[in-house]
Amino acid sequence: MAGRSPGSRLRGRRIECETLDQLVTAVRVGHSSVLVLRGEAGIGKTALLEYARGSASGCRIARAAGVESEMELAFGGLHQLCAPFLDHLDRLPGPQRDALGTAFGLSSGTPSDRFLVGLAVLSLLADVAGQEPLVCLVDDAQWLDEASAQALAFVARRLLAEPIGLVLAVREHSLELELAGLPQLEVGGLSDSDARALLDSVAPGRLDEQVRDQIIAETRGNPLALLELPRGLTPAELAGGFGRPDARPLAGQIEQSFLRQIRSLPAETQQLLLIAAAEPVGDVTLLTRAAELSGIARAGASPAEAAGLITIGTRVRFRHPLVRSAAYRVAAPQDRHNVHRALADATDPQSDPDRRAWHLANATTSPDETVAAELERSADRAQARGGVAAAAAFLERAAELTPDSARRGARALAAARAKYQAGGYGAALELLNAAELSPLDERELARSQLLRGQIVFVSRSAGAALPLLLKAGKQLEPLDPGLARETYRDALNAALTAGRLPRGAQLADVAKATLAAPPGPPPERNDLFLNGVAVVATEGYSAGVPMVLQALVAFRAEGVSREESLGWLSFACRMAHNVWDFDSWSALSARLVDLARETGALSVLPSALHMLVSNRALAGELAVADALLAEAVTIGEVTGSRFFAQYAALVLEPWRGREAATRQAIEALT
Repeated sequence: MAGRSPGSRLRGRRIECETLDQLVTAVRVGHSSVLVLRGEAGIGKTALLEYARGSASGCRIARAAGVESEMELAFGGLHQLCAPFLDHLDRLPGPQRDALGTAFGLSSGTPSDRFLVGLAVLSLLADVAGQEPLVCLVDDAQWLDEASAQALAFVARRLLAEPIGLVLAVREHSLELELAGLPQLEVGGLSDSDARALLDSVAPGRLDEQVRDQIIAETRGNPLALLELPRGLTPAELAGGFGRPDARPLAGQIEQSFLRQIRSLPAETQQLLLIAAAEPVGDVTLLTRAAELSGIARAGASPAEAAGLITIGTRVRFRHPLVRSAAYRVAAPQDRHNVHRALADATDPQSDPDRRAWHLANATTSPDETVAAELERSADRAQARGGVAAAAAFLERAAELTPDSARRGARALAAARAKYQAGGYGAALELLNAAELSPLDERELARSQLLRGQIVFVSRSAGAALPLLLKAGKQLEPLDPGLARETYRDALNAALTAGRLPRGAQLADVAKATLAAPPGPPPERNDLFLNGVAVVATEGYSAGVPMVLQALVAFRAEGVSREESLGWLSFACRMAHNVWDFDSWSALSARLVDLARETGALSVLPSALHMLVSNRALAGELAVADALLAEAVTIGEVTGSRFFAQYAALVLEPWRGREAATRQAIEALT
């Protein structure tokens, strides 16, 4: 700080502090304001949030921080921010109240609609701000779970006349798509003069000028590096600067400084810090209970508090997120296991079963069926609340802890499917390989073959996937006729997508196998649709189209479950286009994109976006199509599956008159 008086500003941060002052002033007079602070680790984003908190007198403060280990827990970050205001929940409209209650696990119900969750958070914050201006501060937003990040971005774009300020601190190059269009402020390094002054305030003794200049150059004005690296080192140790051959990247050097400080603390204090580090939501009651179970007195935190590493008030707060990671890293593996066991024992299995299961998993070092079964149950709850990635994380750990090889294979297969749905194709294949090392039964082997074909289809090539899908369909016919029909559906889609087919697998062969297969279970529209597509392939357009059109009407009119929609609507959209049913194509493609976004089904979303891009382009809405194409490109980069985005580009770019981009898409697909 430039001084210790109230309202004093951070050294070298005049512009940043003035911007935050303006935000707080706007909130105080009844306006909304949003700001995204971007910068590298240790650059001072957390300090700026603290400055904003100190400057916001007369305002209520809400805080949250992303936690890397909890990125798979849907809505976890959002719960941190909203937890103090849940007594306002009953004041929300019924659908919003139910959506938020389900998302936070406060009530049972259908999976939370993410639009409704975002709307509910907006209404909740507005209700709180109606009593007192509200400033929301979110640190480490790059580690928020996807559902929370999307909800906060939704809220940020819809703040209007409410006295609400929202400041999000995020690492550079993180959440660029989610936070695009919001007011942003890049936080850079300090100037050399400010960096020297800051270093002089913490460096022990006198520094050689050349050493000082070297430190300034290597830290690049990073305030946390300047503050933390010299602590605990003698002038002799500082003499060589930080340019040793074994020097870590900057964040690692900063963390190393924290490690030294933590190692100098009493053993009991280190243990208490470890409990706090392993319990990332800052629950004081839970920390106290777990400490008691570990035989640690609450007073054990005093040395860490005196050192400024942690503050225990209404919440547990580390001085910086790197202190948390250092406190966890410094501990022996057995100590970590013991702490997670204590946290599991201290966590209420009724109110927070998922976090309890996660702690149990981290406390377990050998196969344990009880823990694996609890993780499996948590996976079901996580998926019901809207997070397929969270379900995949629980299932993967459940498979690792399963002692029985046959059951381990089944769980690995389930984890592989969840990873595939979440767009983690490489991880899904690894889990699939692990599952096939176990004694799978015939049905599980066929499902494994099917999943392998589906992964190859979305991540690599429709032509390469076709033989795998056709083989899986034949294997499944006597075992599971319904799943066999779904497999032939995917095989037909792959055959139509591939264009040039590999030897031994032709469209007519797939169509004949589809028509010869036993009918699937109700609803009948699925069989009607599939048979219609197959008849188009074997007997011609006029013979099969009436069946396809009738099925498309049923898809639009009848209720279709989420799971069924994710499987069938992509192909239904494609055939609606092929048979010139524009209304069905428009309705079903929009429905599928919304559903894939809500559930995080990145295995489906690229093809859904492709269909909707084509639809909107032919409707003349090129700007909408362009935005959808940008989303498809981003998802392709994340998942490693880019060809759906290239197909979408090949539809859109010619309509926009972009010859170079069109040629690029052609070359990429070829």
